[in-house]
Amino acid sequence: MTAVVTDYLHALEKGLLDGELLSLCGPVELNAQRERRRILLAGMKERFGDVPCFLVSVPGRTELGGNHTDHNHGRVLAAAVHLDCLAAVTPSGDNTVRIHSEGFPDAIFVDLADLSPQDGEAGKPEAIVRGVASSLSGRGHGAGGFSACITSSIPMGVGLSSSAAFELLIGSIFNELYNDGLVSPLDLARAAKDAENIHFNKPCGFMDQIACAFPGVSLIDFKDSASPVIESVNSDFEAGGYKLVVVDTGGDHVNLTPEYAAIPKEMGMAARELGQEFARGISLDSVMDSLGELRKKVGDRAILRLIHFIEENDRVPEMAGALAAGNMENYVRLMRGAGDSSWRLLQNCICMTCGHSQPIPIALTLSERLLGGRGGWRIQGGGFAGTIQALVPLELLERYVEGMERVFGKGAVVPLAVRQAGMGVVCLD
Repeated sequence: MTAVVTDYLHALEKGLLDGELLSLCGPVELNAQRERRRILLAGMKERFGDVPCFLVSVPGRTELGGNHTDHNHGRVLAAAVHLDCLAAVTPSGDNTVRIHSEGFPDAIFVDLADLSPQDGEAGKPEAIVRGVASSLSGRGHGAGGFSACITSSIPMGVGLSSSAAFELLIGSIFNELYNDGLVSPLDLARAAKDAENIHFNKPCGFMDQIACAFPGVSLIDFKDSASPVIESVNSDFEAGGYKLVVVDTGGDHVNLTPEYAAIPKEMGMAARELGQEFARGISLDSVMDSLGELRKKVGDRAILRLIHFIEENDRVPEMAGALAAGNMENYVRLMRGAGDSSWRLLQNCICMTCGHSQPIPIALTLSERLLGGRGGWRIQGGGFAGTIQALVPLELLERYVEGMERVFGKGAVVPLAVRQAGMGVVCLD
């Protein structure tokens, strides 16, 4: 590594990085992305000097189908998006990680001499850095010190996995510096999940990390949750006449952990009554044949949530097939079916503990009215509060954005583009 910060700044100025920028963000944002990298590199030079460096970019992600299916060994359809977590990195020469992140006054310092979980570190970015290093080391890969400046265009708290992107950014840096870039995307995703589960102390699933680690749209099958099968799906929403967006409804996820936890718990209860540990593999006929006894043993909501899983799990490959074939009419129909199932069967659109505040149903209802029955709309992610997703006909996009932001505030609608390039490292050498 011999190219220094000023080399990258000169390359930006001369347009030598435009090919990489076009592959990550498309032509519409080219100037903005040049300026974003210029500011990042200028900050790198100010903090660490004109040092040898490289750039790393990891996308956020959006869930397209498979709402609450991964935890019961189901299928998920997800996409990497153009919004990303971006870093300028230099080797530190020691075993310490030093990170300055835009918008945060305090730097992140982690001594990698001890990779075990530390008291008081859970829930902090230091836990992610240490956890990713620990997981990679435990799997026989290298990890060591570096210094970096980081910026992110992924809005926090809107269901685009800013946390998973940060985890994979750290893994990608370790991979480039200490593993010659040879750690697979799936193993980097495993390290990210380990860090969040063990060091950060959040019992997340595996979908977010995989979707950020792989390019484009991915059909992910968690039948074997330790080694999921990942299939790339050709996609082009805009060629089909639609824009994919998410809408931040402003709902608060605080105190909703019991609501989220109840979903896999109840699916599991119903599945065990039918002789299986998880919902995957249970047929709708077996549920209907046992309905009377199931109602007595597990209650109605658990049954409805199990039915959601069965039908949603079958719907996901249909959505993938429609998308790959460019059959947007069928994809929209399936997307609406998924949204209806989450609302009616899974029941994660209405929050029973939020009193009169029900932003998700308002957003879904308003979407239906603004789109006049065209396009699609559904809950995204865990539900109960937070974010919905919509597929908006291009000719209705301006009207949709104006109408939604009149209710939820300026910037609430986040337009998305599927990122086909996946995780990326730019090294001028």
